[in-house]
Amino acid sequence: MLMKEDYLNINRKSWDAQTNIHVHSDFYGTQDVLDGKSSLNDIELNLLANPVEKSILHLQCHFGLDSISLARLGAKVIAIDFSQNAIDHANIINNKTKQDVKFICSEVYELNLDNKFDIVFSSYGVIGWLPDMNRWANIISKHLKPGGKFIFVEFHPIVWMFDKNFERIAYNYSKDEEIVEEEKGTYADKNADVNLTTITWNHSLSEVITSLINAGLEISHFEEHHFSPYNCFEKTEEFEEGKFRIKHLSNKIPMIYSLVAIKK
Repeated sequence: MLMKEDYLNINRKSWDAQTNIHVHSDFYGTQDVLDGKSSLNDIELNLLANPVEKSILHLQCHFGLDSISLARLGAKVIAIDFSQNAIDHANIINNKTKQDVKFICSEVYELNLDNKFDIVFSSYGVIGWLPDMNRWANIISKHLKPGGKFIFVEFHPIVWMFDKNFERIAYNYSKDEEIVEEEKGTYADKNADVNLTTITWNHSLSEVITSLINAGLEISHFEEHHFSPYNCFEKTEEFEEGKFRIKHLSNKIPMIYSLVAIKK
């Protein structure tokens, strides 16, 4: 079993390197955001409804495009990420767009803000980097006002069971041992000249939902979606504009899920 410092240092090194690639990638479209386009997808926009004047804590924000898009909707946003390189880039983009997002470099489990928020938001490829869902849920609950909402969109755990080419089941559905992988390139630029080592964990739906309930949150929305808004996997097809799935699996597996939980 890896020590906390080991997985954090290994993953932080990976995300520091990925940020240098992602901020310039077509996948993320940084220039589009600088030109005024939102990076948010319809799924999360529908859940956010009208966030004008709402205080939002954005967890695991990477280099901040969604955080800035939230601010453009009229929200008051504080965003965190554990990569200082990502936070540095987020601040540069924030200044260029003349938004007022406060970016903080922090690991999720160490977050201890005085603020209580109307909304905690997190999305797409985030919880796999965290080993303990109970600690995660407690951090969310701690930073929500009574009646505040946790809005969450994440890749479905079934997706993470498959090997890279979606040809066989390679990993457990629920949390087991940590998954150590070495890859060339990133999901945003598969041909990037970078070699990355990462450590992740698979988390089942029951683990996620139970951790939130145990932390004093009540699930008010849950939905599974048979597509990804991001073309970040192998063997994909765009079957509708902006909707991707694994071509040979068609609509046989869910790709993402969305969830809203309210602090009691």
